[in-house]
Amino acid sequence: MNLLQSYQSGLSSYDEVLDLNGKIKPHWKALFATFEKLGIHELKNRNQEIISKLRENGVTYNVYGAPDGMNRPWQLDPIPFLIEQKEWNAIAKGLQQRAIVLDLLLKDIYGPRNLVRDAIIPAELVFENTGFFRSCIDIKVPAARQLTLFAADMARGPDGQMWIVDNRTQAPSGSGYTLENRIVMSKLLPELADGMYVSKLSPFFNSIQNTVLRLSDKSKDAPNIVYLTPGPGNEAYFEHAYLASYLGYTLAQGDDLLVRNGSVWLKSIDGLQKVDVIVRRVDDDWCDPLELREDSRLGVPGLLQAIRLGNVQVLNPPGSGVLENHAFLAFMDNICQYFLGEKLLMPNVATWWCGHKKELNYVLDNIDELIIKKANRKSRFSSIYGRLLSYSEKEALKRTISSRPNEFIAQQEVSLSTTPSLIDGHIEPRYAALRAFMVADENGYHVMQGGLTRSSAVKDRFVISNQQGGFSKDTWIVSDKSEEPQDRIVLNTPAAVNKHVSLPSRSAENLFWVGRYCERAMAVIKFMNITINVLNLDRNFGGSAKQEHIKILLQSLTHVSSTYPGFLEGDEKLNDPYREIIALTSDPYRPGTVASNIGAFLNAVGAVRNQWELEIWRIVDLIDNGYQEIRNASHMNSTNIQRTLDGLFNNMFTFLGVIAESMPRDNSFLLLETGKLIERILSKISVIQSNFGVRNAPAVENELIEATLINHHMLVNYRQIYKSHLSVEAMLDMILLEPSMPYSLGYMLDELKKNLAELPATTRGERLNEAERLALKASTLIKLANISELSKYNWNDERTELFNLLAEVAGIISSVSTYLTNQYFSHALIHHSFEPLDYDTDEV
Repeated sequence: MNLLQSYQSGLSSYDEVLDLNGKIKPHWKALFATFEKLGIHELKNRNQEIISKLRENGVTYNVYGAPDGMNRPWQLDPIPFLIEQKEWNAIAKGLQQRAIVLDLLLKDIYGPRNLVRDAIIPAELVFENTGFFRSCIDIKVPAARQLTLFAADMARGPDGQMWIVDNRTQAPSGSGYTLENRIVMSKLLPELADGMYVSKLSPFFNSIQNTVLRLSDKSKDAPNIVYLTPGPGNEAYFEHAYLASYLGYTLAQGDDLLVRNGSVWLKSIDGLQKVDVIVRRVDDDWCDPLELREDSRLGVPGLLQAIRLGNVQVLNPPGSGVLENHAFLAFMDNICQYFLGEKLLMPNVATWWCGHKKELNYVLDNIDELIIKKANRKSRFSSIYGRLLSYSEKEALKRTISSRPNEFIAQQEVSLSTTPSLIDGHIEPRYAALRAFMVADENGYHVMQGGLTRSSAVKDRFVISNQQGGFSKDTWIVSDKSEEPQDRIVLNTPAAVNKHVSLPSRSAENLFWVGRYCERAMAVIKFMNITINVLNLDRNFGGSAKQEHIKILLQSLTHVSSTYPGFLEGDEKLNDPYREIIALTSDPYRPGTVASNIGAFLNAVGAVRNQWELEIWRIVDLIDNGYQEIRNASHMNSTNIQRTLDGLFNNMFTFLGVIAESMPRDNSFLLLETGKLIERILSKISVIQSNFGVRNAPAVENELIEATLINHHMLVNYRQIYKSHLSVEAMLDMILLEPSMPYSLGYMLDELKKNLAELPATTRGERLNEAERLALKASTLIKLANISELSKYNWNDERTELFNLLAEVAGIISSVSTYLTNQYFSHALIHHSFEPLDYDTDEV
């Protein structure tokens, strides 16, 4: 029995593979023939490659409250969902009609409300609708269609036709995941499309870009378009960053924007930049705390007034969520007849609103056959299947519905179609639903030639949401021939435009801290490995042959990591250093540990994920794997810990190397490099102060010199120059002043000074800003230092001049960091605005 026959034998309901006559659809037959060639074993192998690829690419869907909630990998079934082009053309017409009707409904609800006046819909569907906001009545975009972006959830009903299950109108999600699914499938399972043509997705995104450009100020060659996200904590943040990068828009959070003089401005390190269009992924009621939800930190105070004045265009306009009320499905036929004088081309799942007596009685009498839902989507109420309730539960539910009938709807529980899915290495039928995407264009609505299909992970249960463990599928609109050439994204802007894209202050801050946390973690790992190597040479540490240099190195490790008191407190930890080293490695909740620093690094990287190429994400994934390992370091021995730390260090070094080779030399790169240099300077100063601040025996000092040179990546170079002679004076000369060594203090200070000079000017008419002056002062102090004097002890056996010089330089560099924070990263106060604003330009 082949795979197709085996699959057919397991079917118990209508399936996508079969037509209405029970015959195999041609393209499904071709797909199963390809599976047969591949073999189930190879299909399972490819599925593992898909899982790895999605993880490498950082594709996640966060689920609140789940153990892996903030980093749950996106799940993609390797078996696509097929719809033939001829059928899809009919579906697309039905979807376009639905979008037109909903657009007219939206304009009527926030306009004349003729539907209520003429009793086509009950008033409760508007005025008791949690998505209806009176403050949005005059919120519009200057276009024929107010509902710019629209998504509809569909499933195939028992009559073989696609039925609309739900509408998504305020900030439809899923198109970015759809695109990523297609990219991954085309790379890892290209042969599945043998013998058929699969429609491309790119024309849909091209249409989005053209629509957004038409909404912007036509006098501008390159409008400032912002993609507004709730932030990294949102379940679909990956998609927000992914689409912002793909479409070429600036990813921003609410705090990155402000309203001034009736316009919306982006807070950037260049100053304030006027925003022309906002593509929002923030729900309606969170958009503007002044007029909507007052406790919102996700929106922009004053946004609605800026829209009213026509100074910014937002799509979809706030208030669009009113259409997501489930009860509208019960009235769609009448609404369509009222507006268009025609019947719906695509049916809904049969829906009853309990606010009418006749419908209420029907629901109460037939509750066994129905699914009960709240009319308002935002209600915290899970769908209830009447047939699953006990007699007492049914009676209680009936009483609840009867007491507040306006709040409830009922939908017919019908048998929807199944589709082939790879489950535990076997091809099995699972219920599936398809989300289709539309965007308004100059001709009406453009329907994506594909969509986001989700299938249930549980047999015989229609549980398809990603939050409840459903799988996604690549959706193929297939035919035997390509109907028309389809192009990738083409911008309707002059090719000569070279618009500088400003960096939002929040993104700037995160990039700065990506550099700092990366370097901070690497500094601790590097010095920890040096210390462990020394410990491994003297397993009798703590005994009669106690080595003084090991104590100093352990104490230096505490200073470098700032995990006080650490090895500075008593002899207990010194006598058993591995226990503290394991804690310094694995405790994610103790500031300064390797785990804590890498966790902070990963958070900062994720917050600006739109900045990174795929190659960088793959390295981040390797770092994340190492992070998970070291969090379990309490079960490791010193050898395993060191191996894991080596891997982490190498991957973080690679991360910086790929950035250095691939990242544009713009403000993003400068801030990351600046953060890295500040942290590197401070960590190297800490090591020098700790190791050489006081007099030690010559043998001890020789060990410390070698460890310090290793920490500065200079041991080989030192030996080439000085052979085997170890001298504090020679070492200090090299690690402080050598102009050709990237880890010498003089070199790093010069690089810091160069970076600071290239950042956006913060004052006018001055050659150097405060940060540049500070960096120049620190560099000058080091270069004017007398190495011979720094090497000497005072009467108290302390190298006072060395310690004080380095302490002064460290203080100066900390002041540079504070200056950058105040100047570029403040989200509450906007700098550079003491001069009058010229509202005809983007400059402040």
